[in-house]
Amino acid sequence: MAEVFVLKTTDRTGGIPLVFESVGPDISGKAVVLKANYNSADPYPASTHPDTLQTLANEIINRNPESLSLLERSGMGSTRRVLERCRVYENLAPLRVDIVVLDELPSSGWSHISREGTHWRTGFFLPEQLLSPGAVVQTCCLKTHRFGGHFTLSLKNSVGLVAKTLPGSDYDYMCELHSSPFQRQMIAEINRAYPVDVVVMDALEGFVSGGPEDGKRIAPGLLLGSRDRVAIDAAGVALLRSYGSTPEVMNGRIFSLDQIARAAELGVGCADPREIELIPLTDESRQDADRIAKILMEGE
Repeated sequence: MAEVFVLKTTDRTGGIPLVFESVGPDISGKAVVLKANYNSADPYPASTHPDTLQTLANEIINRNPESLSLLERSGMGSTRRVLERCRVYENLAPLRVDIVVLDELPSSGWSHISREGTHWRTGFFLPEQLLSPGAVVQTCCLKTHRFGGHFTLSLKNSVGLVAKTLPGSDYDYMCELHSSPFQRQMIAEINRAYPVDVVVMDALEGFVSGGPEDGKRIAPGLLLGSRDRVAIDAAGVALLRSYGSTPEVMNGRIFSLDQIARAAELGVGCADPREIELIPLTDESRQDADRIAKILMEGE
């Protein structure tokens, strides 16, 4: 079973360690890569909340990794300026986290991922550091996406790890992605190229329309955690549906939605909602876990 842990809370500093411990990633002594959500400098829930970033980084460091590096590339503006405006340097400097601005990575720091079995024309490039032995921790937000992604959860968050252009080349991989009729399948295909040890979804608030930088806000007051990107995204879509969302999010079986269907087909995560176990971490969380589980099974 693909476990998705659910915690009802308004306290990130207390809640994230509980979710992280429940997922139980083995990161001691490993080089850990952290991917957050800094597509733009707009405040949470468009971007990772400062408390989420700092608490998650502390939780990782408390488990004695060999190192911790944040890898980020923004889609709306200069990555370095986005990270500055979001107080990332300010929050992580005391923790001695290595912040890698992927816009500034030399060509030698990228690894080519073959186009074979994908909808990418010539493949794409991911940071070598991401693909090296170690551990990967991701934190995502709960949002819809009006530029073709339909929703941006853990699978879509991987787009911020792909090179927009490779140094020395003018080819724009993001232009290819966003102009393709297979955009959502291509998003899923990025995730096949690297593993994830834990995903923490900050769903204290979210966007049920618009997105990724602004939209209609909701406040579920939840943290979700899982090792399975397909399972946690399916749960996130169910959560969006529980509030009423865009037609692209609301219509059809959740496991027939392009991002989720393609990721499941590629073995990124589970392939059926019946393989997902929603686990409430407190009595107060049970009602939300049951509601998400019920919506996941609708139409099956």
